[in-house]
Amino acid sequence: MSRQKNSDTRIQLAVIGAAQGLRGEVRVKAFTGDPLAIGDYGSLTTGDGRKLTVLNVRPAKNVVVARFAEVGDRNAAEALNGTALFIEREALPDDLGEEEFYHADLIGLAVVDGEGERVGRVRALHNFGGGDILEVGLAEGGSAMVPFTRVAVPHVRVSKGEVEIDRVAAGLVEDDDPDMPREGEVS
Repeated sequence: MSRQKNSDTRIQLAVIGAAQGLRGEVRVKAFTGDPLAIGDYGSLTTGDGRKLTVLNVRPAKNVVVARFAEVGDRNAAEALNGTALFIEREALPDDLGEEEFYHADLIGLAVVDGEGERVGRVRALHNFGGGDILEVGLAEGGSAMVPFTRVAVPHVRVSKGEVEIDRVAAGLVEDDDPDMPREGEVS
């Protein structure tokens, strides 16, 4: 889930894609652990404040197909293509486990290495199909894409406002292991 830029109280839950069929159904890319759960949070709102009530949700290939009470035909469904859907932050459960957190809570956290040295700040969280990736704005300028794995990101401390990374596993420095062949070398 990602945080909407102009409000700290709304969390983006999904984005509407293309219309599906003639009766107003739409394809929806959900940013929830269980994509079929997008209807479990009550009414969803669009960026301009319109409310949409989920009537039903069914699985499709890489998305879900949803029908909203306020959308009655294909024309109305087509008009929603690309529309982000949000919920209020307080609608999300607070009883997360020790290793659980909302992706939206990571945006803006400080990024430090194992020695506590500042690396940068989390700009965004992406998933291009191969797993989650943290986009880190580097302290010295520029940005880096860091795989969001336990090896590259061993600790997430939301309450402390920081994410700890392993610089080698994150790909920010070369590993000086003499037994590892370097790029272009034959072993």
